[in-house]
Amino acid sequence: MSETTETLSPVALLEALLFVAQGAVREGDLFTGAGLSEEEGRAALEALEARLAEGGLRLQRLGKRLQLVSAPAAAPQIERFLGLETELRLSQAALEALSIVAYAQPVTRPQVEAIRGVGSDSVLRTLLSAGLIEDVGRAETVGRPILYATTFEFLQQFGLESVEDLPPLEREEGGTAEEEAPERDLSTSQEG
Repeated sequence: MSETTETLSPVALLEALLFVAQGAVREGDLFTGAGLSEEEGRAALEALEARLAEGGLRLQRLGKRLQLVSAPAAAPQIERFLGLETELRLSQAALEALSIVAYAQPVTRPQVEAIRGVGSDSVLRTLLSAGLIEDVGRAETVGRPILYATTFEFLQQFGLESVEDLPPLEREEGGTAEEEAPERDLSTSQEG
């Protein structure tokens, strides 16, 4: 093993750690691994994100977890190069349920069913098996139903860097749902 006298900048060090990570990592774990304070780590992440925006990689976030991914614009060439199956086919019912989970997360099956007006067991199982949603805990209510939220796979399939990149939800009356809905903290249920 050879020793080097080169010292990496905090930005380069975070990039290297994200590159070798097996998947998504928590911000705090990343900062600890790099020997950075939370303030130093956040500043380095911001600089890394700006630098990556000019190339073929992106920093993808889901709550307090993040990972390096390829730029969505490169997806067709990457899929062709790797020989990957490109089509993810979802039924109208699965797309409806996925939209509800994406915009209302974390959300329970009864909440999805109340919005859709029909049973959603099967479509939620389909979305779980496709890796587009995941169980993120239990609601603090009667029966403690499972809470569902979107995954990194969802972000990758739809070319998003975070759930905040979802287009605003339009209401039929002309306003957006976000103008009428209370603010929600997506990061609290997504840590872990």
